[in-house]
Amino acid sequence: MALENERRALEEERRMLEQERRDFNRRVEIEDRRLEQQQKLFDMKFKILEEELLKLASEKEQVKKQKAFYQKVNEYNFREENAKKVSQESNVVKGDMFFSGVASKQSIKKRYKDLIKIYHPDNLDGDKDTVQEINSEYNKLCAMYKI
Repeated sequence: MALENERRALEEERRMLEQERRDFNRRVEIEDRRLEQQQKLFDMKFKILEEELLKLASEKEQVKKQKAFYQKVNEYNFREENAKKVSQESNVVKGDMFFSGVASKQSIKKRYKDLIKIYHPDNLDGDKDTVQEINSEYNKLCAMYKI
C-alpha cells in the first residue's frame, strides 16, 4: 500500500508537472505571438518612417532646385534692371552736348525750342530724362547769358 500511495503521489506529481509544462508552453506561445506582433508593428512603423524619409529627401531636393531657380531668376532680373539703368543712363545725352556751338541768346532759345520739339515725352522718340538734361543745361546758359 505504501507503494500504491507512492505511485499515486508520483502520478499526481507527473500530472501536475504535465499541467505546468502545458501552462508554460501556453505562456511561451502567447509571448511568442506577442513578440511576433510587436515585430510586425515595428516593421510597419519602420517602413512608414523609411517612406517618409525618402519623401522628405525628395522634397528637400525639390526645394533646393526651386531655390536655385529663383536665385537665377533674381540674378537675371537684377542684371536686367541694371542693364536698363545703364542703358537709360547711356541713352541720356548730357545737356552741354545739345548746346555746343551756340553762343548767342537767340541761337540758345532757338536750339532749346527745337530740342524740346524733338525730345518732348509726348513724342514717339521723346525721353523725360533727356528733356530734364536739356532744361538743366538751358537754365545754366540762361543764368550765364542772363536771358
